[in-house]
Amino acid sequence: MKGILGRKLGMTQVFTADGNLIPVTVVECEPNIVLQKKTVENDGYAAVQLGIEDIKEHRATKPELGHAKKAGSAAKKYVREIRSEEMMSYEVGSEVKVDIFSAGDIVDVTGTSKGKGYMGTIYRNNATMGPKSHGGSKNIRHIGSLATTGRNNGRIEKGTMMAGHEGHLKTTNQNLEVIKVDAEKNYMLIKGNVPGPKRGYVIVKTTVKNIKHVEPKALLGESKEA
Repeated sequence: MKGILGRKLGMTQVFTADGNLIPVTVVECEPNIVLQKKTVENDGYAAVQLGIEDIKEHRATKPELGHAKKAGSAAKKYVREIRSEEMMSYEVGSEVKVDIFSAGDIVDVTGTSKGKGYMGTIYRNNATMGPKSHGGSKNIRHIGSLATTGRNNGRIEKGTMMAGHEGHLKTTNQNLEVIKVDAEKNYMLIKGNVPGPKRGYVIVKTTVKNIKHVEPKALLGESKEA
Protein backbone atom coordinates (compact mmCIF):
# COMPACT_ATOMS: atom_id res chain seq x y z
CA MET A 1 0.00 0.00 0.00
CA LYS A 2 1.12 3.54 -0.75
CA GLY A 3 -0.47 6.87 0.03
CA ILE A 4 -0.23 10.65 -0.08
CA LEU A 5 -1.95 13.63 1.54
CA GLY A 6 -3.73 16.27 -0.50
CA ARG A 7 -6.48 18.84 -0.78
CA LYS A 8 -9.80 18.44 -2.57
CA LEU A 9 -10.14 21.40 -4.96
CA GLY A 10 -13.54 20.57 -6.45
CA MET A 11 -15.11 18.65 -9.30
CA THR A 12 -14.99 18.95 -13.07
CA GLN A 13 -15.31 16.66 -16.07
CA VAL A 14 -13.04 15.23 -18.75
CA PHE A 15 -13.71 13.36 -21.97
CA THR A 16 -12.11 10.17 -23.21
CA ALA A 17 -10.88 9.75 -26.77
CA ASP A 18 -14.08 7.74 -27.40
CA GLY A 19 -16.21 10.74 -26.40
CA ASN A 20 -17.34 9.44 -23.01
CA LEU A 21 -17.74 11.98 -20.21
CA ILE A 22 -16.07 11.21 -16.86
CA PRO A 23 -16.90 13.24 -13.73
CA VAL A 24 -13.71 13.74 -11.73
CA THR A 25 -12.54 15.30 -8.49
CA VAL A 26 -9.37 17.41 -8.62
CA VAL A 27 -7.04 16.60 -5.72
CA GLU A 28 -4.00 18.84 -5.24
CA CYS A 29 -1.06 16.87 -3.82
CA GLU A 30 1.85 19.16 -3.02
CA PRO A 31 5.05 17.26 -2.12
CA ASN A 32 4.57 15.56 1.26
CA ILE A 33 7.43 15.65 3.76
CA VAL A 34 8.28 12.45 5.65
CA LEU A 35 8.34 13.66 9.27
CA GLN A 36 8.85 10.29 10.96
CA LYS A 37 9.27 6.58 10.28
CA LYS A 38 7.79 3.99 12.60
CA THR A 39 9.17 0.46 12.68
CA VAL A 40 7.97 -2.86 14.01
CA GLU A 41 10.94 -3.01 16.40
CA ASN A 42 10.30 0.38 18.01
CA ASP A 43 6.58 0.96 17.56
CA GLY A 44 5.03 -2.42 16.81
CA TYR A 45 4.05 -1.50 13.25
CA ALA A 46 5.56 -0.03 10.10
CA ALA A 47 4.39 3.41 8.96
CA VAL A 48 5.56 6.73 7.59
CA GLN A 49 4.25 10.02 8.98
CA LEU A 50 3.58 12.58 6.25
CA GLY A 51 2.88 16.30 6.54
CA ILE A 52 1.79 19.05 4.16
CA GLU A 53 1.30 22.82 4.27
CA ASP A 54 3.72 24.82 6.41
CA ILE A 55 2.61 26.55 9.60
CA LYS A 56 4.08 29.94 10.47
CA GLU A 57 6.60 29.47 13.26
CA HIS A 58 4.79 31.73 15.72
CA ARG A 59 1.59 29.69 15.21
CA ALA A 60 3.18 26.29 15.90
CA THR A 61 3.77 24.73 19.30
CA LYS A 62 7.25 23.89 20.52
CA PRO A 63 6.64 20.12 20.20
CA GLU A 64 5.49 20.63 16.59
CA LEU A 65 8.57 22.73 15.80
CA GLY A 66 10.93 20.24 17.42
CA HIS A 67 9.32 17.28 15.68
CA ALA A 68 9.54 18.93 12.26
CA LYS A 69 13.11 20.11 12.87
CA LYS A 70 14.27 16.49 12.95
CA ALA A 71 13.11 16.22 9.35
CA GLY A 72 14.68 19.57 8.42
CA SER A 73 11.26 21.01 7.73
CA ALA A 74 8.81 23.59 9.01
CA ALA A 75 5.90 22.47 11.18
CA LYS A 76 3.01 21.13 9.13
CA LYS A 77 -0.69 21.86 9.32
CA TYR A 78 -1.94 18.42 8.25
CA VAL A 79 -0.05 15.37 9.54
CA ARG A 80 -1.15 11.76 9.07
CA GLU A 81 0.39 8.27 9.08
CA ILE A 82 0.36 5.82 6.20
CA ARG A 83 0.82 2.23 7.37
CA SER A 84 2.83 0.74 4.57
CA GLU A 85 5.83 -1.53 4.16
CA GLU A 86 6.04 -0.31 0.57
CA MET A 87 6.83 3.26 1.66
CA MET A 88 9.51 2.39 4.22
CA SER A 89 12.17 3.13 1.60
CA TYR A 90 11.51 6.87 2.10
CA GLU A 91 13.86 8.49 4.60
CA VAL A 92 12.93 11.17 7.14
CA GLY A 93 12.98 14.56 5.43
CA SER A 94 12.43 13.20 1.92
CA GLU A 95 9.52 14.17 -0.31
CA VAL A 96 6.63 12.01 -1.46
CA LYS A 97 5.21 13.33 -4.72
CA VAL A 98 1.98 12.74 -6.56
CA ASP A 99 3.68 10.57 -9.19
CA ILE A 100 3.73 7.61 -6.77
CA PHE A 101 0.30 7.03 -8.34
CA SER A 102 -0.45 6.71 -12.03
CA ALA A 103 -3.52 6.68 -14.26
CA GLY A 104 -5.46 3.46 -13.80
CA ASP A 105 -4.60 2.96 -10.12
CA ILE A 106 -7.56 2.14 -7.86
CA VAL A 107 -7.55 4.11 -4.61
CA ASP A 108 -9.48 4.71 -1.40
CA VAL A 109 -9.88 8.37 -0.39
CA THR A 110 -10.44 9.34 3.26
CA GLY A 111 -11.60 12.78 4.37
CA THR A 112 -13.96 14.60 6.72
CA SER A 113 -17.48 14.82 5.34
CA LYS A 114 -19.28 18.13 5.04
CA GLY A 115 -20.87 19.31 8.29
CA LYS A 116 -24.62 19.85 8.10
CA GLY A 117 -25.20 21.31 11.54
CA TYR A 118 -28.22 20.35 13.66
CA MET A 119 -30.62 18.30 11.53
CA GLY A 120 -33.97 16.69 12.21
CA THR A 121 -34.60 12.98 12.31
CA ILE A 122 -36.28 12.93 8.86
CA TYR A 123 -33.09 14.10 7.13
CA ARG A 124 -30.57 12.62 9.55
CA ASN A 125 -32.05 9.13 9.94
CA ASN A 126 -34.40 8.83 6.96
CA ALA A 127 -37.28 8.45 9.43
CA THR A 128 -40.85 8.14 8.23
CA MET A 129 -42.89 11.34 8.10
CA GLY A 130 -46.19 11.61 9.92
CA PRO A 131 -49.60 11.71 8.19
CA LYS A 132 -50.34 14.93 6.32
CA SER A 133 -53.98 14.46 5.45
CA HIS A 134 -57.30 14.90 7.29
CA GLY A 135 -55.90 17.62 9.55
CA GLY A 136 -55.64 15.30 12.49
CA SER A 137 -51.87 15.27 13.00
CA LYS A 138 -49.39 18.08 13.44
CA ASN A 139 -46.55 15.60 13.95
CA ILE A 140 -45.32 15.57 10.33
CA ARG A 141 -41.56 16.10 10.62
CA HIS A 142 -41.24 15.75 14.39
CA ILE A 143 -39.76 12.74 16.11
CA GLY A 144 -42.27 10.11 17.21
CA SER A 145 -42.64 8.28 20.50
CA LEU A 146 -39.30 7.44 22.13
CA ALA A 147 -39.73 5.42 25.32
CA THR A 148 -42.03 2.70 24.01
CA THR A 149 -39.73 -0.32 23.77
CA GLY A 150 -41.77 -2.51 26.13
CA ARG A 151 -40.53 -0.93 29.36
CA ASN A 152 -42.71 1.20 31.63
CA ASN A 153 -40.10 3.41 33.28
CA GLY A 154 -39.75 5.80 30.35
CA ARG A 155 -36.18 4.76 29.52
CA ILE A 156 -34.88 5.78 26.09
CA GLU A 157 -32.73 3.02 24.61
CA LYS A 158 -29.23 3.69 23.29
CA GLY A 159 -29.11 4.23 19.55
CA THR A 160 -32.65 5.59 19.28
CA MET A 161 -32.97 7.70 16.13
CA MET A 162 -33.15 11.35 17.12
CA ALA A 163 -32.32 14.79 15.79
CA GLY A 164 -28.73 15.98 16.26
CA HIS A 165 -25.45 16.91 14.65
CA GLU A 166 -25.15 15.64 11.10
CA GLY A 167 -21.98 15.19 9.06
CA HIS A 168 -18.38 16.22 9.85
CA LEU A 169 -17.33 12.59 10.23
CA LYS A 170 -14.31 10.67 8.99
CA THR A 171 -15.46 9.04 5.75
CA THR A 172 -13.80 6.83 3.16
CA ASN A 173 -14.88 6.41 -0.46
CA GLN A 174 -13.48 3.15 -1.80
CA ASN A 175 -12.62 1.74 -5.19
CA LEU A 176 -12.08 5.02 -7.06
CA GLU A 177 -10.08 5.15 -10.28
CA VAL A 178 -7.24 7.60 -10.88
CA ILE A 179 -7.91 9.11 -14.31
CA LYS A 180 -4.86 11.38 -14.62
CA VAL A 181 -1.74 12.36 -12.65
CA ASP A 182 0.13 15.60 -13.40
CA ALA A 183 3.51 15.56 -11.63
CA GLU A 184 4.45 19.05 -12.84
CA LYS A 185 1.34 20.77 -11.47
CA ASN A 186 0.99 18.44 -8.46
CA TYR A 187 -2.55 17.22 -8.93
CA MET A 188 -4.51 14.10 -9.79
CA LEU A 189 -7.97 13.52 -11.22
CA ILE A 190 -10.02 10.86 -9.45
CA LYS A 191 -13.20 9.48 -10.98
CA GLY A 192 -16.31 10.29 -8.95
CA ASN A 193 -16.64 12.20 -5.71
CA VAL A 194 -14.46 12.18 -2.62
CA PRO A 195 -15.43 13.18 0.94
CA GLY A 196 -15.32 16.71 2.26
CA PRO A 197 -15.77 20.32 1.19
CA LYS A 198 -13.63 22.25 -1.28
CA ARG A 199 -10.14 22.85 0.13
CA GLY A 200 -10.67 20.00 2.58
CA TYR A 201 -7.76 17.66 3.36
CA VAL A 202 -7.87 14.07 2.12
CA ILE A 203 -5.72 10.93 2.27
CA VAL A 204 -5.33 8.99 -0.97
CA LYS A 205 -4.24 5.38 -0.49
CA THR A 206 -4.05 2.21 -2.54
CA THR A 207 -7.39 0.47 -2.25
CA VAL A 208 -7.90 -2.45 0.12
CA LYS A 209 -9.96 -4.16 -2.59
CA ASN A 210 -8.49 -6.96 -4.70
CA ILE A 211 -8.16 -5.04 -7.98
CA LYS A 212 -5.40 -2.44 -7.58
CA HIS A 213 -5.01 -1.27 -11.19
CA VAL A 214 -7.04 -1.14 -14.40
CA GLU A 215 -6.28 -0.15 -17.96
CA PRO A 216 -5.86 3.66 -17.98
CA LYS A 217 -8.30 5.64 -20.08
CA ALA A 218 -7.05 7.71 -23.01
CA LEU A 219 -8.28 11.26 -22.56
CA LEU A 220 -9.31 13.53 -25.39
CA GLY A 221 -6.24 15.32 -26.79
CA GLU A 222 -3.77 13.16 -24.86
CA SER A 223 -1.93 9.94 -25.52
CA LYS A 224 -2.92 6.86 -23.55
CA GLU A 225 0.35 6.94 -21.59
CA ALA A 226 -0.12 10.55 -20.47
